[in-house]
Amino acid sequence: MEKEIRPWGSFLILCDEPDHKIKRIIVSPGKRLSLQSHHRRTEHWYVIKGNALVTLDDRKIMIPEGHSIDIPRSSRHRIENTGSMDVVLIEVQTGTYFGEDDIIRYEDDYGRI
Repeated sequence: MEKEIRPWGSFLILCDEPDHKIKRIIVSPGKRLSLQSHHRRTEHWYVIKGNALVTLDDRKIMIPEGHSIDIPRSSRHRIENTGSMDVVLIEVQTGTYFGEDDIIRYEDDYGRI
């Protein structure tokens, strides 16, 4: 398994099967992922370290260590680390397709729209 580096941190694919994908994601302090949605998958985020600020459509929700949130298909979502230590989460994707080209970006701090 190879770690993939992103401007906001990194991720490692733990499992990639036809009906699900599991990632370990690290979000660096002060960083956030793009505001995005997916048409072909849902996601479940379980925070294992730190506190994650999650945008889910028009709501902002603080998800503390040891808690989780479900991201429905087609909802606009993002995870942000407002703290001073890494946020680590496990992401479980379920659906019919898990490719990176199923990402629709609405806002991105790194010019990837």
